[in-house]
Amino acid sequence: MTFALKSVRATALVLGTGGALLGLATPAVAAPPPGCTLADVTNVAAGVDVAITGYLLDNPDVNNFLSDLQGQDKDSVRAQVQSYFQANPQVKAELDALRAPSVDLRNRCGIPAAAVILGVL
Repeated sequence: MTFALKSVRATALVLGTGGALLGLATPAVAAPPPGCTLADVTNVAAGVDVAITGYLLDNPDVNNFLSDLQGQDKDSVRAQVQSYFQANPQVKAELDALRAPSVDLRNRCGIPAAAVILGVL
């Protein structure tokens, strides 16, 4: 075997081994669980949006209260919403029921509440 042939084989062995190691070092991207794709998330979000929109249009007092909160700081909004829901537990229960599909999806798919999924679209 000539020196050139040995060099080629040695180079191929080193490159092949290095490539295999690099292949092992790259993180595998796992497919999302069934029902947890971005399409599934946007489908559920769209349904929840439509349901809440319908609720707010049918309940102008709730719509007006929540609309008046726009532009206020988060702490003030949080306190006012908590007070409102304590005084109106039926409204809270109805809104929670409308939001349930998105909460269920987040829990089932392991999506954090603060995840920015739809912001990529």
